[in-house]
Formats: sequence, C-alpha cells, structure tokens
Amino acid sequence: MARQPNLLAFPDVDALATTLRTYILQAQTAGLNRHQTFKVAVSGGSLPKTLAKALLAKPASPEDTIKFEKWEIFFADERCVPLDHEDSNYCLLKAELLDKIPAEMGQPIVYPIDTTDLNDVQEIADKYEKVLVDKFAARDSVKLPIFDLLLLGCGPDGHTCSLFPGHELLREANAWVMPIEDSPKPPPKRITLTLPVVNHGVKIAFVATGGGKKEIMKEIFEQGNGLPCALVNEGGQERVTWFTDVPAVEGVSFPRRGSL
Repeated sequence: MARQPNLLAFPDVDALATTLRTYILQAQTAGLNRHQTFKVAVSGGSLPKTLAKALLAKPASPEDTIKFEKWEIFFADERCVPLDHEDSNYCLLKAELLDKIPAEMGQPIVYPIDTTDLNDVQEIADKYEKVLVDKFAARDSVKLPIFDLLLLGCGPDGHTCSLFPGHELLREANAWVMPIEDSPKPPPKRITLTLPVVNHGVKIAFVATGGGKKEIMKEIFEQGNGLPCALVNEGGQERVTWFTDVPAVEGVSFPRRGSL
C-alpha cells in the first residue's frame, strides 16, 4: 500500500518555522553524510520569508546549526526576468534570506538562471539543465538529479513550481528542466523543474498557510483531481511533508499532526 504524505498543522507561522528548522536540519545532516554538500531547490511566493524565520534564528545548541557554507541552492522554478526584477524568485530569495545571512553563518553557493537572452526561454531551460547535469551527474550518468530537499509552495489553484493544473508539462517524463511560455499566472515566461525531478527528491516540503488555502487543500488531500501538488503527494508519498497553519487545513479530511 502506498505510504501517505505527512500533514503537519501549527497554531501560527512562528511554531511552523521552529519545526521547519528542525526538519531542514535533519535533511542537512543526511545530505552532508551522503555527499558533504546539501543540495536544495527552493521556490518563490511567501516561502522565502518563512524560510528566513526558520533559518536565521539563533541556534539553541551546536547540533542546531545551519551550515550555509555547505549549501548549494537551486531554483525549483524561475521567471524569465532580470535577476533584480521584482518577479524574480532569485531577487525575492536574496532580499528575504540571502542578504540577511550573517557572515559567521557562512554563505551558500546559489545557482540563478542565465539571463543573457530572456526571450529564449528554451535556451534558459537548457542552460539550467546543464548546470544540474554538471552538479548532479559530473562523474556518472544519472537518469534524474536527486535533491536532498525541495522547499515548495502551493498556489491557490494547486500549482507548485511552475507546474500548472492541466498543463502539458505535467506529462514530461525525460527532461529535468522545461520552459513554459504560457503560464496562467504572470509573468508568462518561466522555467521549472519537471514532475519526475520533484518527485525524486529525498525530502519534499510544502509550506502552505492562511485560510485562503483551505479549499484547494481539501481538493489536494481529498480528491487529488490531477492537481500538481496532489501528483507530488502521490509520487513522493511519505517523503513529502506539508507545513501548514490551522486555518489552511480547516475542514480537510486527512490525518494531521502537530509535530514531526
């Protein structure tokens, strides 16, 4: 029988961030034990602000230390805009988290998109896939990159990364990174990790908060309906953990916990 994703619900975002930190630390330890680095993919939206709350808190003990100097940060999706544009996920992560990391915590290696030709979305996707091939498959051929952790959001329509409901990209089986030129949410030109790459992660975390999410959360967890977030639940199973607040899961018929 398929093992279910984990649904965690917290009274507020502060409590959520504390447990998210513990979860990320567990993933960091496992990644460093596996290959001396911690390979993370992040998305945009409200996630970077919650990440900052979780990661920039003072460590409670030596074991509670975020080792940013060991991190390699990739983007689960990105908008094809300049890196200093307000729509850029890199720009958002930089403002909310990267620029706030104290020097003593170390600095992660970050891999933004190549913005040389923002009109050629296929070329941007191809170049980003080459970065992944270089970082994940330099010494041997692999079918898919395996991220130690993917940190994702959930849109009000059930989209995640730039994988949208009913879009043909959901059927992509071979590519690691794909372009999208008709995103239903602006800006229309983006690149995204594909569903097989997301589902292949060692750990996959969603952060979804606020009462505005409760209807789509009900649909994801009770019906699925082929929504991208539901497809990640199905593909990742017990490797998927949702970090939510109580308003986001009000009325959702699915077993939930208040801790890891």
